Amino acid sequence: MIAALAFYLFAAILIASAVMVVTARNPVHSVLFLILAFFNAAALFLIAGAEFLAMILVIVYVGAVAVLFLFVVMMLDIDFARLREGFQRYAPIGAIIGGILFLELVFVVGSWGFSSQASELRLAPNPGTGVTNAEAIGRILYTDYVYLFQASGLVLLVAMIGAIVLTHRQREGTRRQNIASQVYRSGSVLLEKVPSGAGIATLGIRRPPEPEPEAPKVTHGAGHGGHH
Repeated sequence: MIAALAFYLFAAILIASAVMVVTARNPVHSVLFLILAFFNAAALFLIAGAEFLAMILVIVYVGAVAVLFLFVVMMLDIDFARLREGFQRYAPIGAIIGGILFLELVFVVGSWGFSSQASELRLAPNPGTGVTNAEAIGRILYTDYVYLFQASGLVLLVAMIGAIVLTHRQREGTRRQNIASQVYRSGSVLLEKVPSGAGIATLGIRRPPEPEPEAPKVTHGAGHGGHH
């Protein structure tokens, strides 16, 4: 009874926070609601008996991804008025893409069904005696779905390279470090031991002389009269 109440409570908060992520006007608030959604999803994983997935969700997504989103959103100077101006222009394209995604979800949900062993697995979430959740997930990922796991890594690699290419710009006049010219330089470097307190004058390096202060200009008042 307590587990069922906790499930419905966390599920309701998760759905509400997910809706607020999309509908919030302030992007900082959206990221905060996203963190709340991650915590409630982790609680649902704990109720289901998958403590490894719950800890991974909190450590990776809340501790790294969501915090990175928060820092990026707070550092960027986003002009929200300019973003709203182009909303009507791209609304038809967004509606078409949303419709395609909705149809895909309908096809997925329509072809999905409960397994004949669902009730037994729900009562016994542990994969077996002597096998932890982390070990069971590792066996599934690196045996049955190893190719899909590697394909997802390649997709993330392509996305990372694309982000670097899009943001990398060559600017004229920018001085960059040339490591090859530093490593393969010709000649030698002369090292000299300078006595303590001698200063750079011992090496023949002298500072340019400081400019002399200008003499104050003498101004004669126009109101004083002279004797003839």
